[in-house]
Amino acid sequence: MSAEVEHKGFKDFPLFRKLAPAEVEQLEKLCRFKRYKSQEQIIDRQSESREVFFVVSGRVRIVIYSLSGREITLDDLCAGGYFGELAALDSEPRSASVMALEDTVTASMPHETFLNVLDRHPEVARNVMLRLTAIIRQATERIMDLSTLGANNRVHAEILRQARLAGEDEDGRAWIAPIPVHSDVASRVSTTRETVARVFSDLTKSGLLVREKDALLVTDLFRLEDLVEEVRGE
Repeated sequence: MSAEVEHKGFKDFPLFRKLAPAEVEQLEKLCRFKRYKSQEQIIDRQSESREVFFVVSGRVRIVIYSLSGREITLDDLCAGGYFGELAALDSEPRSASVMALEDTVTASMPHETFLNVLDRHPEVARNVMLRLTAIIRQATERIMDLSTLGANNRVHAEILRQARLAGEDEDGRAWIAPIPVHSDVASRVSTTRETVARVFSDLTKSGLLVREKDALLVTDLFRLEDLVEEVRGE
C-alpha cells in the first residue's frame, strides 16, 4: 500500500525552476507526498480525481488496456516528470492508468493549486503547453506508424526512437541503457513479445545491434533510419 512520506524538495523540478524559492516551498506544503512500491497502481483510468502528480523519485509508466487486456504503454516518466495535467485542465476522467515501475515517491498537487500556478506564471504555463504539444506530436507519429508500418518495422521505429533519445556519437552509434525489455517494446508498438525477440535477433545477426553488458549498442543509426523511412515512404 502507498504510505505517507516526508516532503521532498521541488527545487530541481524543471517546471518550477524559475519560481522563487519561497514560492516553491509553499507549493511543497500544499502537496501530499506518497511512496508506492514497484508495480503498485497510482491512478486508474476513468477515475474522477483531478490532482497533478509529480515524480519525486523512482519511475512510473503511463498505460492503457485494450478490451482483451493487452497493455499499451504510452510513456515512462522518471524523477522530475509529472502526469495528470489533462484531468486538471478539462475536468474529464483520467485518460490512462499510471503504475510505479520501481519504488517511487510522488507529490500530488490539488488541481486548484496547479491551475493557479499556470495563471500566475506564464513561463510555467508555456512549459506545460510545450509538453502537451510534444505528446500530440508523439501520438501523431505513433498513429502513422500503426497505420503504415508492419509489426517488424514498428519495432525498428521504436529502437530508432530510443536510440535518438539516448543520443548518437560522431560515428553514428547510440547506446540504449538499460537494455530494452522485449515485453516493454511489444507494449509500445502493439505487437507480441515473440515478434520483438525475432526482430532483435535479426538485427543482431546483421550487425546492427550489439548487446553489451549494460546497454544495447546501435552500430549504425543512419542504416536503422533507412530501414524505417524506406517503408514509411512507400
